[in-house]
Amino acid sequence: MKLPVKSVLLMCGAILTGCTMMTDDSSFSQAVPAINVNQETTMQSVAPETTYHFPTTRQPTGSKTIIVDPNEHAWGAYDADGYLVAEGPASTGKGYCPDLGRACKTPAGSFMVYRKGGAECKSSIFPIPEGGAPMPYCMFFNGGYALHGSDFVPNYNASHGCVRLRPSDAQWLSDNFVTVGTKVQILPY
Repeated sequence: MKLPVKSVLLMCGAILTGCTMMTDDSSFSQAVPAINVNQETTMQSVAPETTYHFPTTRQPTGSKTIIVDPNEHAWGAYDADGYLVAEGPASTGKGYCPDLGRACKTPAGSFMVYRKGGAECKSSIFPIPEGGAPMPYCMFFNGGYALHGSDFVPNYNASHGCVRLRPSDAQWLSDNFVTVGTKVQILPY
């Protein structure tokens, strides 16, 4: 498991001589080697290995980009210079939603975040018919589709089409990475 640099630094404390990262359920995850505080603190300088498949670098695009892979159930955030700065688990739209009577896959393609909400963000549609499902730190990128926090991010596609992230990941992205205009790329299923 990889955490945003901010979380790792908070857990490690001010003196970075090495630390242990814990998963959300407090089980051992991996040891993090000491980092030079003068180094650029991107994820590759904090966590030596990844549990996801995103490369540590990609072709620079000149803009921040979040890539979501529905097949790997993961997301990666790249800065404008093409460096992976954070990544984590994601759950996208499932193949069939019984309450809708149709498929509800997250649309593949390139989009831009056009609106953000805070911890209080809620769905206006789900659950049907009144809505009200919590969507903390929502980041809308295509119509009603958003990246948002969820307490249920399984290792399979389970949503009505939004991209579910761990609440801590959604908050970190919203507070530290995503602005209106940040690119979101959803890979095909």
